[in-house]
Amino acid sequence: MFDTLFSTSGDIIPLILRITAFVVIFPHGAQKLLGWFGGYGFKGTYGFFTGQMKFPGILAVLIILGESFGPVLLLVGFLTKFAAASIAIIMIGAAVLAHRQNGFFINWNGNQKGEGYEFHILAAGLLIALVVGGAGVYSVDFNLIGKF
Repeated sequence: MFDTLFSTSGDIIPLILRITAFVVIFPHGAQKLLGWFGGYGFKGTYGFFTGQMKFPGILAVLIILGESFGPVLLLVGFLTKFAAASIAIIMIGAAVLAHRQNGFFINWNGNQKGEGYEFHILAAGLLIALVVGGAGVYSVDFNLIGKF
């Protein structure tokens, strides 16, 4: 089990993917958990998920925590496959449940009533590549290989 969870190559490409995922996903998690970058913080996000979206409370908490702490795990390359899979599921869920009705494209010009799912598909693809390939070199996972 640990071999599968921590398996990776000594390649540098996953490092680039991990840093990119952190840079684009962490601010969204910080909005949801801490209210940074114009977000609503934990209470507001939890209320939106459980009230308007009708999600069970535990799912709301898992989304907030996954999108907040998952990118940090990716940055250091610890539990990379788990973190990447978790965030990919969140991104696919957001695309289908919250953004599908707005079409494909990001709302660059304010012509749509909301954001499309373009970003979510791109992020999910990047994250799935990490699930398949692992953390790569310069990661905690790489340093744990052979210790289990």
